[in-house]
Amino acid sequence: MCAKKAGAAEVYACELSKTMYELACEVVTANGMDGSIKLLHMKSLEMEVPKDIPHRVSLVVTETVDAGLFGEGIIESLIHAWHHLLLPPQRGENELREQSVTGRVIPAGATVFGMAVECVEIRRHHRLCVSEVGGLSMAAAGELRSPVSCSSEPDDSMEPYTTERLSRLPGGYKPLTEPFTALNIDFNNVQELEGLSSREVQRLCLPVIQEGELDALAVWFQLHLDEDSSLSTGPQEDTCWEQAIYPVHSAKGFVLKPRDELIVEISCRDAYLRLCSVAVLRDGHEIRLDKRLDSSCSGNPISNPNPEAELCSALACLQTDQNQTKDFCILECSEMALLNNQDYHQSFCSALGKLISQLRVKCQNQGSSVELDLADPGNNSTDCSDMLYVLDVSEGFSLLSLIAASQGRVKAYSSVEKNKQQEVLKRLAHSNNVSEQHLEFWLNHVEDEQGMLQRPSREKLWSAIILDCVETCGLIRQKLMEKASLARCLLEEGGHIFPERIVVYGMLVESDTLLLESAVQGQEPTLGFNIAPFINQFTVPVHVFLDFSTLECRHLSESVELFVLDLMDTNANYTNREVKVQATSAGRVTAIPFWYHIHLDQEISVSTLSQNSHWKQAAAVLQEPLLVRAGDWVHLAVKLHKSTISISAHVDNAPGSME
Repeated sequence: MCAKKAGAAEVYACELSKTMYELACEVVTANGMDGSIKLLHMKSLEMEVPKDIPHRVSLVVTETVDAGLFGEGIIESLIHAWHHLLLPPQRGENELREQSVTGRVIPAGATVFGMAVECVEIRRHHRLCVSEVGGLSMAAAGELRSPVSCSSEPDDSMEPYTTERLSRLPGGYKPLTEPFTALNIDFNNVQELEGLSSREVQRLCLPVIQEGELDALAVWFQLHLDEDSSLSTGPQEDTCWEQAIYPVHSAKGFVLKPRDELIVEISCRDAYLRLCSVAVLRDGHEIRLDKRLDSSCSGNPISNPNPEAELCSALACLQTDQNQTKDFCILECSEMALLNNQDYHQSFCSALGKLISQLRVKCQNQGSSVELDLADPGNNSTDCSDMLYVLDVSEGFSLLSLIAASQGRVKAYSSVEKNKQQEVLKRLAHSNNVSEQHLEFWLNHVEDEQGMLQRPSREKLWSAIILDCVETCGLIRQKLMEKASLARCLLEEGGHIFPERIVVYGMLVESDTLLLESAVQGQEPTLGFNIAPFINQFTVPVHVFLDFSTLECRHLSESVELFVLDLMDTNANYTNREVKVQATSAGRVTAIPFWYHIHLDQEISVSTLSQNSHWKQAAAVLQEPLLVRAGDWVHLAVKLHKSTISISAHVDNAPGSME
């Protein structure tokens, strides 16, 4: 539409997504351009002249770039466009454009920048940072990695980078190098585009500017639209792009010091931008980072006071290096962050320990108060030496079954499915003196979700069932209450569901950020084109994966209890609740962020808002802001339907709603 408005004679647009293609048709028609813009429901790589467009064009405009620049396939798309859709490029600076129309691309090119950073938030999502979890030593876990790992050689099993908005990371980040130029690319030079994947690996030496632990390389780019205009996706810029993050994997971490030089290798072997921190130059010696980072395996010249231990360690490195390529276990980033959450696991360890002690005492009391009639064939009294049975139905990788099994005379059933992850749990069980007979992987034997909660042997019920209640994104898991109802029926007397109760908390806030990211606000952001009514059909009323601690907002109330889910007492639950919240400041209520206190028992709880939580928060956004004055009472109607929380709000007679 901008091209047509600027005077283009012919305009063609292609869109692969059926939904977005249909949306584009509506928008173009609403703006009176349906007769002058031809929309094609196809991928540009499939377009042909004259089948789809009558002749080659003089300009291609594309924004198929992600945080890592090349991840959406812009290189392949532009190579195809230059060969099949565009007029030939300008051959030289002296060629007069008036004499012959030439082809060109917007954006004309890009410059990629990078910077080494220390960041605890990135670190805890990509590598194991603790030596003990819930009373279990993690020494035997082996190498655990997130699925984000970069090497100069392509590996289909790993993602080369993830993305983060550095300005919103809890705890912030510390630059360890100055920003450096990683790559330049000219989108108007087809030879350069075609040669990108065969470029030699570039090696940069970056001076370290301050001491800190090397956690990642952060990458962004400047998109050169033409000679005069550009866009930056840098950490200080407010754009729709996040920064690309290339995490460093090393169990022990590596502390960079001033006067060190970090060696980074840059390549594009498979048209993905790859940046790898490979070594550090310190006092004239090169310390490799892609090997194990203890002194005997890193090339560190510092002498070891114990030569015998150094030799043994070096021999161990030689053995591990032979199988190093695939000798590791992949955990999702959220699973790694959970594993690093010591408070969470210690809380479960304490709550499980309390329950098991109570059941043992109960069993002993019953045994001492009942005189056993051994001749009675109907005697069903409990032998106190019997096993207690614990079921962990957590999603993904979980140590909770092993923590339960470590309590003694407990048989725990784990829901971990992946073979490599099961091997990790078996190694940890062995090294922590937990008999392999006390840990079983129950999902290997069931085919449906209902069977997950059934005991393999029906003569004894579960002592404890651990449910996974909250998704990492900040929402209640689907069918949670149905699972809780089934779990209650399968508990022995005195048995327990963990958690027993979930309390939802929320707060009134004013946040322009949430408004702008939830819907198009009027026609001004879209250059006067009528787009908002169409794109806003896809508005999602609840924002997820929020970091409330770094969200730009004004707090307009104290935190308030919104809702309670009782997993142990079905009669205590409800589907609707009215809540009154008093505004502590004047402003516009635009959203209600919410989070959970997860009560394992009456004394022990964990919060999804805590600093070391692996959970993010969510927020319900108002369709229209609600004006409040300090002291006003805001009435919230909170509803729970199929594990989904919805909220409507009003002040006096001023209605507003959010879901």
